Amino acid sequence: MKILQINAVYKFGSTGKIVYELHKQIENSSHESFIIYGRGKSVNENNVYKTSPDWDGKLQALFARITGDFYGGAFYSTYKLLKRIKRISPDIVHIHLMNGNYVNNYKLLNFLAKNNYKTVITLHAEINYTGLCEHAFNCERWKIGCGKCPQVFEKYKSLFTDRTALEWKRKAKAFATFTSLTLVSVSSWLDNRAKQSPMFLNRNFFVVGNGIDTEIYKPVNSNNLKLKFGFKDQKIILHVTPSFTSSVKGGEYVIELAKRLKNDNVVIIIVGFNGNQIDLPSNIIAISHTNSQQELAQFYSLANFTLLTSKLETFSMVCAESLSCGTPVVGFKAGAPEQIAVKEYSEFVENGDVNALEVVARKWLNKSINSQDVIDKVNNKYSKETMYSNYLHIYEGLI
Repeated sequence: MKILQINAVYKFGSTGKIVYELHKQIENSSHESFIIYGRGKSVNENNVYKTSPDWDGKLQALFARITGDFYGGAFYSTYKLLKRIKRISPDIVHIHLMNGNYVNNYKLLNFLAKNNYKTVITLHAEINYTGLCEHAFNCERWKIGCGKCPQVFEKYKSLFTDRTALEWKRKAKAFATFTSLTLVSVSSWLDNRAKQSPMFLNRNFFVVGNGIDTEIYKPVNSNNLKLKFGFKDQKIILHVTPSFTSSVKGGEYVIELAKRLKNDNVVIIIVGFNGNQIDLPSNIIAISHTNSQQELAQFYSLANFTLLTSKLETFSMVCAESLSCGTPVVGFKAGAPEQIAVKEYSEFVENGDVNALEVVARKWLNKSINSQDVIDKVNNKYSKETMYSNYLHIYEGLI
């Protein structure tokens, strides 16, 4: 079986890591694995192809802002991508993210449908059934065709026009032409949303949680971090985020919680901070990023619990990584996290309720947790091997 994965990125970012882990699992089996991606550095690996030059990505980003067509355009990159698909001639085409200015969504979907490729699409966000948005939040216009989008100008920076109704129709038309289309959601929460879309009536749905490398994300010794930061008897809260200042990630609640715990011998470590450190309370340690998954596992292992403050998450790799390191998770209800977490070692309160968040934070800071007990409850739920096994079942069912 020849399996081709298509994604915006490869090896980095949450979906890039997922694609990489699946690729390696497939390579270690009796099947062939291929990757096409659009953004990031070119890599010199067998069967891995970058089809979108950086200049075309920038041109497409400008095209999108001017025209309001965020998932069309990218003509040169799409030409290269379709040409590569023809050369590979895969048995299964597995699509992950189609945003990122690297592919014309409609040309890709129409090409796959016209040539009867067995197609699997993993829904990592909501863009596949909305006219534009990765996260629709409380807006439900995606159920009736979008238009009058509350995010098109502020978040997506369209300069002149709201084309979301037209883009919704173009997606619906493209999906309707498939004879073999399988939809995989990364959580039951997202699966429930997708099944309500008029675009996906009478399609096959599955839920496959994202997988991580549990040989990396496991309880590890973090004494070097204690020495580095001079920790003695402080209690540690960890907040991991791709962008602290993003309105979706709720960084302001982390700061507010730090203020409330300032006299409690508690330190909050932020990994992924991209704001002004001058404005932070003294009990916050801000780290811009870490390129080492091993170091990130040490941060998880160091913490009393990991703090989630997102407005919405369709899965939560942070939740999976933390629990796999034996560290509980505390935070706001955000859709998927409260569904995928291990209930005995997590607690979520209503989104935005800082008073309730403070109460549960104090509660979990004073709990004595045995990391091995957490691991026993997790029981490889988030492992890359479990993810691959579930996808393989889907692939084989299609063939």
